[in-house]
Amino acid sequence: MRMMSFVFAMMMSFVVLSGCCSAKIYKVGDSEGWTAKDDVYYTWAETDHKEFHVGDSLVFEYDPIVNDVTHVSGALEYEFCDYSSPKIVYNTGHDVVTLMEPGFHYFITSNQVQCVLGQKLEVLVIHDPSRPVPPPPPSKILPVGNTYKVGGDSGGWKVYDSDFYNKWSEEKQFHVGDTLFFEYDNEVSDVYEINGDLEFMTCDPTSPVAVHKTGHDLVRLMEPGVHYFITSPSGSCEAGLKLRVMVGPQSKAVVFPNFPKKVDLSAMERLNNWLKTFKPQPHH
Repeated sequence: MRMMSFVFAMMMSFVVLSGCCSAKIYKVGDSEGWTAKDDVYYTWAETDHKEFHVGDSLVFEYDPIVNDVTHVSGALEYEFCDYSSPKIVYNTGHDVVTLMEPGFHYFITSNQVQCVLGQKLEVLVIHDPSRPVPPPPPSKILPVGNTYKVGGDSGGWKVYDSDFYNKWSEEKQFHVGDTLFFEYDNEVSDVYEINGDLEFMTCDPTSPVAVHKTGHDLVRLMEPGVHYFITSPSGSCEAGLKLRVMVGPQSKAVVFPNFPKKVDLSAMERLNNWLKTFKPQPHH
Protein backbone atom coordinates (compact mmCIF):
# COMPACT_ATOMS: atom_id res chain seq x y z
CA MET A 1 0.00 0.00 0.00
CA ARG A 2 2.84 2.32 0.92
CA MET A 3 4.51 1.56 -2.45
CA MET A 4 1.29 2.38 -4.35
CA SER A 5 1.01 5.70 -2.50
CA PHE A 6 4.60 6.52 -3.43
CA VAL A 7 4.00 5.70 -7.11
CA PHE A 8 0.79 7.79 -7.13
CA ALA A 9 2.63 10.74 -5.56
CA MET A 10 5.39 10.49 -8.18
CA MET A 11 2.82 10.42 -10.98
CA MET A 12 1.05 13.49 -9.60
CA SER A 13 4.37 15.33 -9.30
CA PHE A 14 5.11 14.56 -12.95
CA VAL A 15 1.69 15.86 -14.02
CA VAL A 16 2.11 19.07 -12.02
CA LEU A 17 5.63 19.67 -13.35
CA SER A 18 4.53 18.95 -16.92
CA GLY A 19 1.64 21.38 -16.60
CA CYS A 20 3.75 24.16 -15.10
CA CYS A 21 6.54 23.92 -17.64
CA SER A 22 4.63 23.79 -20.92
CA ALA A 23 4.12 26.84 -23.13
CA LYS A 24 0.74 28.55 -22.88
CA ILE A 25 -1.49 30.15 -25.51
CA TYR A 26 -3.44 33.28 -24.61
CA LYS A 27 -6.26 34.71 -26.69
CA VAL A 28 -5.81 38.47 -26.37
CA GLY A 29 -8.96 40.06 -24.95
CA ASP A 30 -10.59 36.64 -24.47
CA SER A 31 -14.10 36.72 -26.00
CA GLU A 32 -13.76 40.41 -26.93
CA GLY A 33 -10.79 39.74 -29.19
CA TRP A 34 -8.53 42.55 -30.46
CA THR A 35 -10.67 45.68 -30.61
CA ALA A 36 -10.87 49.27 -29.33
CA LYS A 37 -11.84 49.47 -25.65
CA ASP A 38 -10.44 51.77 -22.98
CA ASP A 39 -7.89 50.01 -20.73
CA VAL A 40 -9.35 46.59 -21.55
CA TYR A 41 -5.96 45.10 -22.44
CA TYR A 42 -4.20 46.45 -19.36
CA THR A 43 -6.94 44.82 -17.28
CA TRP A 44 -6.78 41.64 -19.37
CA ALA A 45 -3.02 41.27 -18.86
CA GLU A 46 -3.40 41.77 -15.09
CA THR A 47 -6.43 39.48 -14.67
CA ASP A 48 -5.68 36.14 -12.99
CA HIS A 49 -2.12 37.37 -12.45
CA LYS A 50 -1.06 36.32 -15.95
CA GLU A 51 2.65 35.57 -16.21
CA PHE A 52 4.04 35.46 -19.74
CA HIS A 53 7.09 33.31 -20.44
CA VAL A 54 9.42 32.84 -23.38
CA GLY A 55 7.70 30.28 -25.62
CA ASP A 56 4.14 31.39 -24.80
CA SER A 57 1.92 32.61 -27.65
CA LEU A 58 -0.59 35.43 -28.06
CA VAL A 59 -3.55 34.95 -30.40
CA PHE A 60 -4.98 38.14 -31.88
CA GLU A 61 -8.41 37.84 -33.52
CA TYR A 62 -9.91 40.87 -35.30
CA ASP A 63 -11.32 42.24 -38.53
CA PRO A 64 -8.33 42.71 -40.89
CA ILE A 65 -10.24 45.24 -42.98
CA VAL A 66 -9.98 47.86 -40.22
CA ASN A 67 -7.22 46.52 -37.97
CA ASP A 68 -3.85 44.88 -37.69
CA VAL A 69 -1.32 43.98 -35.00
CA THR A 70 1.75 46.21 -35.04
CA HIS A 71 4.64 45.11 -32.84
CA VAL A 72 6.49 48.30 -31.91
CA SER A 73 9.93 48.56 -30.38
CA GLY A 74 9.45 50.72 -27.31
CA ALA A 75 7.30 52.40 -24.67
CA LEU A 76 7.21 55.77 -26.46
CA GLU A 77 5.85 54.27 -29.68
CA TYR A 78 3.33 52.38 -27.57
CA GLU A 79 2.28 55.42 -25.55
CA PHE A 80 1.87 57.72 -28.57
CA CYS A 81 0.45 55.09 -30.95
CA ASP A 82 3.40 55.62 -33.29
CA TYR A 83 3.38 52.87 -35.93
CA SER A 84 5.89 54.50 -38.31
CA SER A 85 8.82 52.19 -37.42
CA PRO A 86 7.37 48.82 -36.44
CA LYS A 87 9.37 45.69 -35.70
CA ILE A 88 6.79 43.64 -37.58
CA VAL A 89 3.15 43.97 -38.71
CA TYR A 90 0.57 41.16 -38.71
CA ASN A 91 -2.52 41.45 -40.86
CA THR A 92 -4.30 38.10 -41.17
CA GLY A 93 -7.12 38.59 -38.65
CA HIS A 94 -5.98 35.50 -36.75
CA ASP A 95 -2.36 36.05 -35.76
CA VAL A 96 -0.42 33.72 -33.50
CA VAL A 97 2.59 35.59 -32.07
CA THR A 98 5.09 33.44 -30.17
CA LEU A 99 7.05 35.38 -27.53
CA MET A 100 10.64 34.37 -28.26
CA GLU A 101 12.54 36.97 -26.21
CA PRO A 102 12.32 38.11 -22.56
CA GLY A 103 11.51 41.71 -21.70
CA PHE A 104 8.69 44.12 -22.50
CA HIS A 105 6.74 43.60 -25.74
CA TYR A 106 4.46 46.32 -27.10
CA PHE A 107 1.56 45.77 -29.51
CA ILE A 108 -0.71 48.41 -31.03
CA THR A 109 -3.03 48.76 -34.01
CA SER A 110 -1.98 51.07 -36.84
CA ASN A 111 -5.58 52.30 -36.89
CA GLN A 112 -4.59 55.33 -34.84
CA VAL A 113 -8.12 56.27 -33.77
CA GLN A 114 -8.66 52.85 -32.25
CA CYS A 115 -5.19 52.80 -30.72
CA VAL A 116 -5.89 56.10 -28.94
CA LEU A 117 -9.15 54.59 -27.71
CA GLY A 118 -7.19 51.84 -25.99
CA GLN A 119 -6.40 49.12 -28.53
CA LYS A 120 -2.86 48.39 -27.41
CA LEU A 121 -1.17 45.78 -25.27
CA GLU A 122 1.99 45.74 -23.17
CA VAL A 123 3.29 42.43 -21.81
CA LEU A 124 6.36 41.56 -19.74
CA VAL A 125 7.91 38.28 -20.86
CA ILE A 126 9.98 36.27 -18.38
CA HIS A 127 12.64 33.73 -19.20
CA ASP A 128 12.25 30.57 -17.12
CA PRO A 129 15.00 27.97 -17.74
CA SER A 130 12.65 25.20 -16.57
CA ARG A 131 10.35 25.95 -19.51
CA PRO A 132 12.27 25.23 -22.73
CA VAL A 133 11.19 27.16 -25.80
CA PRO A 134 9.12 24.85 -28.04
CA PRO A 135 10.26 24.30 -31.65
CA PRO A 136 8.15 25.72 -34.50
CA PRO A 137 5.14 23.64 -35.59
CA PRO A 138 6.22 20.68 -37.77
CA SER A 139 4.43 22.15 -40.80
CA LYS A 140 6.82 25.12 -40.70
CA ILE A 141 10.03 23.11 -40.35
CA LEU A 142 11.54 23.28 -43.82
CA PRO A 143 14.81 22.05 -45.26
CA VAL A 144 17.47 24.68 -45.83
CA GLY A 145 16.94 26.09 -49.31
CA ASN A 146 18.87 28.55 -51.41
CA THR A 147 19.63 32.09 -50.23
CA TYR A 148 19.33 34.86 -52.81
CA LYS A 149 20.78 38.32 -52.26
CA VAL A 150 18.14 40.60 -53.76
CA GLY A 151 19.65 42.71 -56.52
CA GLY A 152 22.81 40.64 -56.68
CA ASP A 153 26.21 41.23 -55.11
CA SER A 154 26.86 44.63 -56.66
CA GLY A 155 24.35 46.89 -54.98
CA GLY A 156 21.65 45.00 -53.10
CA TRP A 157 18.19 46.49 -52.48
CA LYS A 158 18.27 49.91 -54.15
CA VAL A 159 16.87 51.76 -57.16
CA TYR A 160 18.29 50.67 -60.53
CA ASP A 161 15.73 51.00 -63.32
CA SER A 162 12.02 50.30 -63.52
CA ASP A 163 12.43 46.74 -64.85
CA PHE A 164 15.56 45.61 -62.98
CA TYR A 165 13.92 43.48 -60.28
CA ASN A 166 11.46 41.96 -62.73
CA LYS A 167 14.36 40.66 -64.82
CA TRP A 168 16.31 39.62 -61.72
CA SER A 169 13.47 37.44 -60.39
CA GLU A 170 12.56 35.94 -63.78
CA GLU A 171 16.04 34.46 -64.09
CA LYS A 172 15.53 32.37 -60.94
CA GLN A 173 13.32 29.58 -59.66
CA PHE A 174 12.23 30.12 -56.06
CA HIS A 175 10.91 27.34 -53.85
CA VAL A 176 9.37 27.05 -50.39
CA GLY A 177 12.28 27.07 -47.93
CA ASP A 178 14.42 29.53 -49.91
CA THR A 179 15.48 32.83 -48.34
CA LEU A 180 15.67 36.36 -49.73
CA PHE A 181 18.45 38.55 -48.33
CA PHE A 182 17.69 42.29 -48.52
CA GLU A 183 20.74 44.49 -47.92
CA TYR A 184 20.36 48.26 -48.06
CA ASP A 185 21.40 51.56 -46.49
CA ASN A 186 19.53 54.35 -44.71
CA GLU A 187 18.40 55.93 -47.97
CA VAL A 188 16.18 52.92 -48.66
CA SER A 189 15.21 52.34 -45.01
CA ASP A 190 12.88 49.31 -45.21
CA VAL A 191 11.31 46.31 -46.92
CA TYR A 192 7.52 45.95 -46.88
CA GLU A 193 5.97 42.60 -47.72
CA ILE A 194 2.48 43.33 -49.06
CA ASN A 195 -0.64 41.37 -49.88
CA GLY A 196 -1.40 41.58 -53.57
CA ASP A 197 -0.89 42.79 -57.08
CA LEU A 198 -2.92 46.00 -56.69
CA GLU A 199 -0.82 47.18 -53.73
CA PHE A 200 2.30 46.20 -55.68
CA MET A 201 1.29 48.11 -58.82
CA THR A 202 0.28 51.26 -56.88
CA CYS A 203 3.15 51.07 -54.34
CA ASP A 204 0.66 51.06 -51.47
CA PRO A 205 2.41 50.35 -48.10
CA THR A 206 -0.61 50.94 -45.84
CA SER A 207 -1.52 47.29 -45.16
CA PRO A 208 1.71 45.29 -45.07
CA VAL A 209 1.95 41.62 -44.16
CA ALA A 210 5.33 42.30 -42.54
CA VAL A 211 7.84 45.14 -42.25
CA HIS A 212 11.63 44.72 -42.09
CA LYS A 213 13.98 47.59 -41.20
CA THR A 214 17.38 46.25 -40.14
CA GLY A 215 19.27 46.84 -43.41
CA HIS A 216 20.24 43.15 -43.43
CA ASP A 217 16.89 41.36 -43.63
CA LEU A 218 16.51 37.62 -44.18
CA VAL A 219 13.00 36.73 -45.38
CA ARG A 220 12.17 33.01 -45.52
CA LEU A 221 9.69 32.01 -48.23
CA MET A 222 7.29 29.81 -46.27
CA GLU A 223 4.33 29.51 -48.64
CA PRO A 224 3.98 28.81 -52.37
CA GLY A 225 2.48 31.49 -54.61
CA VAL A 226 3.31 35.09 -55.49
CA HIS A 227 5.15 37.21 -52.89
CA TYR A 228 5.35 41.00 -53.18
CA PHE A 229 7.95 43.36 -51.69
CA ILE A 230 8.20 47.15 -51.91
CA THR A 231 9.85 50.00 -50.03
CA SER A 232 7.80 52.67 -48.28
CA PRO A 233 9.74 55.95 -48.94
CA SER A 234 7.91 58.09 -51.48
CA GLY A 235 9.28 57.84 -54.99
CA SER A 236 11.58 54.83 -54.55
CA CYS A 237 8.97 52.18 -55.21
CA GLU A 238 7.58 54.15 -58.15
CA ALA A 239 11.13 54.31 -59.58
CA GLY A 240 11.32 50.52 -59.61
CA LEU A 241 12.34 49.46 -56.09
CA LYS A 242 9.84 46.61 -55.81
CA LEU A 243 10.09 42.87 -56.22
CA ARG A 244 7.59 40.19 -57.18
CA VAL A 245 8.65 36.55 -56.87
CA MET A 246 6.82 33.37 -57.80
CA VAL A 247 7.48 30.68 -55.20
CA GLY A 248 7.03 27.07 -56.21
CA PRO A 249 6.38 24.16 -53.85
CA GLN A 250 9.19 22.62 -51.87
CA SER A 251 11.73 21.03 -54.16
CA LYS A 252 11.36 17.25 -54.34
CA ALA A 253 15.00 16.71 -55.19
CA VAL A 254 16.91 14.58 -52.71
CA VAL A 255 19.81 16.54 -51.28
CA PHE A 256 22.83 14.94 -49.64
CA PRO A 257 24.43 17.82 -47.73
CA ASN A 258 27.55 15.84 -46.74
CA PHE A 259 28.16 14.43 -50.21
CA PRO A 260 31.63 15.54 -51.44
CA LYS A 261 31.53 18.29 -54.02
CA LYS A 262 34.30 16.67 -56.04
CA VAL A 263 33.45 13.18 -57.25
CA ASP A 264 36.26 10.64 -57.64
CA LEU A 265 35.66 9.87 -61.30
CA SER A 266 38.29 7.14 -61.39
CA ALA A 267 36.40 5.24 -58.69
CA MET A 268 33.15 5.70 -60.61
CA GLU A 269 34.83 4.44 -63.76
CA ARG A 270 36.13 1.37 -61.92
CA LEU A 271 32.61 0.67 -60.64
CA ASN A 272 31.13 1.01 -64.12
CA ASN A 273 33.76 -1.27 -65.58
CA TRP A 274 33.07 -3.86 -62.91
CA LEU A 275 29.33 -3.70 -63.61
CA LYS A 276 29.96 -4.17 -67.32
CA THR A 277 32.01 -7.32 -66.72
CA PHE A 278 29.49 -8.76 -64.30
CA LYS A 279 27.15 -11.12 -66.10
CA PRO A 280 24.49 -12.96 -64.13
CA GLN A 281 24.38 -16.69 -64.72
CA PRO A 282 21.33 -17.92 -66.67
CA HIS A 283 18.75 -19.94 -64.74
CA HIS A 284 18.41 -23.62 -65.67
